[in-house]
Amino acid sequence: MLFRSAGGSLLAEPGQADAALLQPAQGPALAMAVDGNGRQVYLDPYRGSLFAVAAAARRLACAGAEPLGITDGLNFGNPEKPEIFWQFRQSVEGISAACRALELPVVGGNVSFYNEVGGEAIYPTPVVGAVGLLEDPERWCGAGFSRERDLIYLLGAPAITLGGSQFLKFVHGKVAGALPQIDLVLEKRLQMLLRRLIREGLLGSAHSIEDGGLAVALAESCLRGGRGAAVTLPESSSPELLLFGEGPSRVAVSVEEGGSSQRFEELAREAAVPAVLLGRTGGASFTITAGEAGRIELPLAQLQQVYGEAFPWPPR
Repeated sequence: MLFRSAGGSLLAEPGQADAALLQPAQGPALAMAVDGNGRQVYLDPYRGSLFAVAAAARRLACAGAEPLGITDGLNFGNPEKPEIFWQFRQSVEGISAACRALELPVVGGNVSFYNEVGGEAIYPTPVVGAVGLLEDPERWCGAGFSRERDLIYLLGAPAITLGGSQFLKFVHGKVAGALPQIDLVLEKRLQMLLRRLIREGLLGSAHSIEDGGLAVALAESCLRGGRGAAVTLPESSSPELLLFGEGPSRVAVSVEEGGSSQRFEELAREAAVPAVLLGRTGGASFTITAGEAGRIELPLAQLQQVYGEAFPWPPR
């Protein structure tokens, strides 16, 4: 739901959509999103920086907005060290390549060097902020499952790895591995498709899949919409990869079954964007069935308690 601020602007409630939404007193709305992942850029400065630009623009598309441009904050260690300067140069080249492919002008930014702790450089962390335009302020899409019995689809690229993932870091204490490939042509088609689907009013929700992978993104959509979900994943020799693998150009969407889902599948085929049916929204639990790996079922109340303890709102 949108609410009116004292200044007469319209804002989306925090976390309700993948982008922050702000409407001036009249006319189109503005959408804003920020992204950046130091672990990924540490492992592959060029590709990790591509990911950051694509993810920020994708968040705008998930809300229904057309990107206007980006700004960046580039945070690195001591550039007098050859390896740090190499990281910086690769990162800039990655950002440039992504902006050319997605037709995003860079309207400003800043660079912060000499960021070290105990003589060790921080993870190289380019932070990308993107701003977009939502021509029809009434046509925007949230990230939460907002309706019962919607179909849930995985929309976008199939390529994922555990390299640089949250799973690898928090379960195994490692920042290692190779990042997946990114197809910037597919990324652009995905973002264009999302905006069209939202303009036609076909999506109940759209949430970019990033840190934590598919399982985390689906749990977040359950929490943001206050509805459960039941999904079934394909057989795999690595359930961890299916659940927590990370990769670019992936969005979890929900669509009403019937004419809307048929139109959705038609437009996805036309755009040459893969769409995989995962399950349905609804109920008071989040359930994942993953072949022989078994089944995970978590009550929403338990998810909400854990999430609220980690991310209290309003902040304490």
